[in-house]
Amino acid sequence: MAPPYAEVQRVAVIGCGGAGKSNLARALGRQLGLPVVHLDEHYWSPGWQRADPAAWRARHAHLVGAGSWVIDGNYLSALDVRLSAADTVLFLDLAAWRCAWRATWRVAAGRGQANTAPGCPERLDRRHLRFLRYIVWEFPRKSRPRILRELAEHAATTAVVRLTSPRQVRRGSLRT
Repeated sequence: MAPPYAEVQRVAVIGCGGAGKSNLARALGRQLGLPVVHLDEHYWSPGWQRADPAAWRARHAHLVGAGSWVIDGNYLSALDVRLSAADTVLFLDLAAWRCAWRATWRVAAGRGQANTAPGCPERLDRRHLRFLRYIVWEFPRKSRPRILRELAEHAATTAVVRLTSPRQVRRGSLRT
């Protein structure tokens, strides 16, 4: 007998910073027996240096081109490639205040190093405040509409699961 969700081979986990993408990706990787890719580990260089845009798209295409996976991260500049390759997308669509709280708690509790690139420590400093402002608080206004448009464009070929509560995220439901 095939394991549950045997047809699920490429899962994109997207959503606001602090929504729980990395934790859900790890859990799904274990559940489905798939390798997990945290995009932050591949985008950033030591000292929080951004990847060159062309190099990033090439690196991202290479990661997406690998057999099966669970990939967590947004990186809207390459989202179209990931959504075209994914058979399933989990969109963690949580309130910004909740994501801000979780992201700050993660750093304050010292649990923020798991999925960052080497040499990119998370601290409660100005960088964290910028992260909260641009990645979390502006997500509903700037990133969310674009994500919803792109999800709608891929809905015919990709299973899209929108998780809107912490309970749904904890369950990691693959039911549409």
